[in-house]
Amino acid sequence: MPGMIVHEWLEPHGGAEKVIDQMAAAFPDAPIWTLWNDAPGRFDSSRVHETWLAETPLRKKKSFALPFMPLTWRNLGNSDAEWVLCSSHLFAHHARFAGAARSSPKFVYAYTPARYIWTPEIDSRGTSWAAKQASKPLRHLDARRAQEPHAIAAISRFVQQRIADFWDRESTVIYPPVDVTAYSGGEDGAFTADEERILSDLPKEFILGASRFVPYKQLDQVIRAGNVAGVKVVLAGSGPSLGALRAMADEFPNLVTFIDRPSQTLLRELYRRSLVYVFPPIEDFGIMPVEAMATGTPVIARNIGGASETVLHGETGFLLEDFGGREFVDALSAAASLDTEACRRRARAFGNDVFRTSLTSWIKDESDSVSGLGLPQSTKSK
Repeated sequence: MPGMIVHEWLEPHGGAEKVIDQMAAAFPDAPIWTLWNDAPGRFDSSRVHETWLAETPLRKKKSFALPFMPLTWRNLGNSDAEWVLCSSHLFAHHARFAGAARSSPKFVYAYTPARYIWTPEIDSRGTSWAAKQASKPLRHLDARRAQEPHAIAAISRFVQQRIADFWDRESTVIYPPVDVTAYSGGEDGAFTADEERILSDLPKEFILGASRFVPYKQLDQVIRAGNVAGVKVVLAGSGPSLGALRAMADEFPNLVTFIDRPSQTLLRELYRRSLVYVFPPIEDFGIMPVEAMATGTPVIARNIGGASETVLHGETGFLLEDFGGREFVDALSAAASLDTEACRRRARAFGNDVFRTSLTSWIKDESDSVSGLGLPQSTKSK
């Protein structure tokens, strides 16, 4: 039998889902185990296996399901999988099967040690009463379970350091996949009538902030940056911070244009038309700066976190500490002279094919001392 892929839970959208898509493509014969599946059309139903939590209301409230997850992952039933690949940002790396798979090597692709329990100050989901009660014993358990994997890969050097600090484990950096081809092609003109209207109403020159409208994305910094630089701002996305952002925009009349839930086609065009894509948050990786570079658009990002590893300072954008002063104004001016092809070339280093090759090569290299694994014999992209 081939290996097994383990993933926290399946959702219709999300960065982790883009990763699991590429894992599934790299290992097409591997079944997928998940706590529950909220994206039933993503994979063939015969390939996906859910746990008992899928049959309970807990699937709708992750913070309440949290205390049950570690034990659930420890009792996944019989399997003869020859290796297990865990896609983990919470407890999927705790996964344990009965049968032959109990002794099979486990490889963990870690987005981060669980923010719920390790860094609740940067993840509000860890501030609920239930999460607080569970966090201390779960930290101890999580650190112990993190000693089980044969090898761990981190999504960035930023996360690699967190793995060393919290789990006391070494790890290899494998950057997540980005569908750069979806953003690097020529204009296809396939806009809806509403999108055509949106594009025709855009300012001639603008900076772009695009993400979910939540506080930690710091889109307020994009508004401040536009104001100090005297350039229009386009904010694209949706989320609970919309009201606060609109209220802030009202303080700067005619500065900010809001675009609700842009399609991929419209977002690509917004990237292309913007002077720069502005990315203030501290992220573990950050897919959208890579998407922007794929269109040839430079990025002005925070000098801490994953974006500081993808954006090349002075070549494909600039890395800043402050977005509301002279530093941003100078970076915006300098960005106009950056080479668009250098941006596209940098983005290609994070493409889907690069990820699949890196992932399969990593597992092969780490498996050299383990005989008889049912791993693919080629790392050629599918």
